[in-house]
Amino acid sequence: MLMHTHEARLDALRKELAHQGLDGFVIPISDEHMSEYVGAYAQRLAWLTGFGGSAGSAVVLKDKAAIFIDGRYTLQVRDQVDGRLYEYQSVPQTSIAAWLGANAPEGARIGYDAWLHSKGWAEGVAKALAGRNAALVAVDANPVDAVWQDRPAPSLAPALVHDDAHAGQPGHEKRAGVAEWLAAQKLDAAVISALDSIAWLLNVRGTDVERTPVALSYVLAHADGTADLFIAEEKVTPELVAHLGNAVRIQPREAFLAALHALSGKKVAVDPERAVAAIFAALEQAGATVVPLTDPTVLPKAIKNPVEQAGHKAAQSRDGAAVSRFLHWVSSEAPKGGVTELAASDRLEAFRAEGGLLRDLSFDTISGAGPNGAVVHYRVSPETNRPLEPNSVYLVDSGGQYVDGTTDITRTVWIGPDAPPAEVKDRFTRVLKGHIALARAVFPKGTAGSQLDSFARQFLWQAGLDYAHGTGHGVGSFLSVHEGPQRIAKAAGGQAGTGQDLVPGMILSNEPGYYKTGAYGIRIENLILVEKREIPGAESEFYAFETLTHVPIERALVDVALLTAEEREWWNAYHARTREVLGPQLSGADLAWLEAACAPL
Repeated sequence: MLMHTHEARLDALRKELAHQGLDGFVIPISDEHMSEYVGAYAQRLAWLTGFGGSAGSAVVLKDKAAIFIDGRYTLQVRDQVDGRLYEYQSVPQTSIAAWLGANAPEGARIGYDAWLHSKGWAEGVAKALAGRNAALVAVDANPVDAVWQDRPAPSLAPALVHDDAHAGQPGHEKRAGVAEWLAAQKLDAAVISALDSIAWLLNVRGTDVERTPVALSYVLAHADGTADLFIAEEKVTPELVAHLGNAVRIQPREAFLAALHALSGKKVAVDPERAVAAIFAALEQAGATVVPLTDPTVLPKAIKNPVEQAGHKAAQSRDGAAVSRFLHWVSSEAPKGGVTELAASDRLEAFRAEGGLLRDLSFDTISGAGPNGAVVHYRVSPETNRPLEPNSVYLVDSGGQYVDGTTDITRTVWIGPDAPPAEVKDRFTRVLKGHIALARAVFPKGTAGSQLDSFARQFLWQAGLDYAHGTGHGVGSFLSVHEGPQRIAKAAGGQAGTGQDLVPGMILSNEPGYYKTGAYGIRIENLILVEKREIPGAESEFYAFETLTHVPIERALVDVALLTAEEREWWNAYHARTREVLGPQLSGADLAWLEAACAPL
């Protein structure tokens, strides 16, 4: 039934493209803010194709179509998208530009929505099309929206004040920092269009995007420390007006384009990675001088202040107790049979919610039993829901949004009663050794995440194994669970953030893994904080990581013989600290389970 639905939608889109005089169209997962997670109104790719991942694009031509995904979604795309309708294309092995360069008809007009793509992307695709005398055309109206009859409206939920007690720095100080940056660059204004940047700069949050507490809006920040906030009038409350004060002018969201046109003759900073092509085009048409620079809030947002660090630790402690109660529940219930991925995911959310402080999950829980755990960004649905079978591997990657912090943790457990196979223990222990190597890393000031990535992969590499995702991403403070600019990942493929120096105050994930298609997946993820490390006799400044996540790691899967004395020492110290952090929050059978799980190796 769904396949027929997606075939009909594809057919309707092709008719609309013909009506608009287009030979093709590109459909990304994106919104006007280049967000990773987007509101229901912007889920055009999911509506058209059935693909449920958080990253991907499709190209529709008159006689063929393709869907482009990265290594995280290789298996998922085949389950969700009809291969008769769309060719599966892997990124970065290919790209939309390369595919269109090979497949666009001679002289074609390929449409794109300039509010959903970066300027660099548009330039690259236009260049590839030029070889076929074809053109990339910015559409006035998105043709998907024309045929998506029951498309949801953008959220009009009120924007929320994020109190200084959690932010750690008032909004006027943050705006003053941006104003100083603008003055130093001899610029008049900066366009802030990334939703988490706006949230951080103004100390506001919202409920417009599932899993990310942001409010749909734009900001123009000026060199005098004032700002213009463009937001739907329905979202503005008296509390918001009082919080923002006189120096932030509140304007209707639809006034944003006119405000860009009014910047004629001004020098304006726009971030090419975070602002859409339409913003550049509007400023260029207005006669403004556009200066492509990284959004000035990105780095200060990533470097958590002491209040944010303390809040994060409190959130992690609370979250760790909920996850531990869940893992105890899994250990007792799953071996009996009858627990499914969906039931487990729901039970974990209930444990988190019982504290009364959970605002949302930080992403859709990855609850992967057996072979589903090998799908890196698996999203359980009624169609794919598997039981947690006795004598199998279960992977659960989850997180919570709390007003004082954002959490993200993965644990891989063995569902008994029998002992796990030697291969599974070997792979788990290699992942664990990589996790410990990164957790224990000490490195000089000026080190980038890409320089640490191989710490986590080395023991897998020794056995001819690897994993097709980054090792670590930045995490926000009651904001996005994936936050730049820092990353720990291979530097290949021009991945954003891998060249960013790690700076004290940054929070990242530490999450090596191993995935055996059709069998099982393994990942161990904690969040880590970059901190200064005093080394006697050091000749320069050195940094290291403090582990923030405290939840027992599955000891049944560890091959202790593969661990060095230093690794066993790390394990024992980590679990002793976990017992300290979580013990006071647990009681009865939960506490007894924790005591056993944290006993020394």
